[in-house]
Amino acid sequence: MLEAGRPFPNFELPNQDGKIVKLDDFAGKWLVVYFYPKDDTPGCTIQGKSFTASRSDFEAAGIEVVGVSQDDVTSHKSFCDKFSFTIDLLADTNSELLNACGVGQSEYKGTMYWDRTSFVVDPQGELRKVYEKVNPQGHEQVLLADIKAMQSAEC
Repeated sequence: MLEAGRPFPNFELPNQDGKIVKLDDFAGKWLVVYFYPKDDTPGCTIQGKSFTASRSDFEAAGIEVVGVSQDDVTSHKSFCDKFSFTIDLLADTNSELLNACGVGQSEYKGTMYWDRTSFVVDPQGELRKVYEKVNPQGHEQVLLADIKAMQSAEC
């Protein structure tokens, strides 16, 4: 697992609309990169809805949020459209970013899934905090409070 204090891996991945999103796009901003197992599953839906509902709170605090899974652009587009998500979902179909971050996998009913993991990246591109095996219910509020505390500590 990637550890706090290290640079976050550089990435260039397509979002749900096929637009390439890069780490450099977030230079000077706080960033939450949350990895989730699979589009249109119960926990992932809760998480996507929660980040969408609190998007204005994150934006007001100068924080961007992107979700990442191994699903492709078409799957992400369908997932976003079905639930009116307003956050970008990035398609890491070759698992390059998942592997670079050291995200683990767990078995569920005989199938391996990527563990729900969140990373907080500071405006300089340094990893500040890792959350492993996240409970999707209320996680966005934990992230928001923790990042605000980190921002206050820097003032």
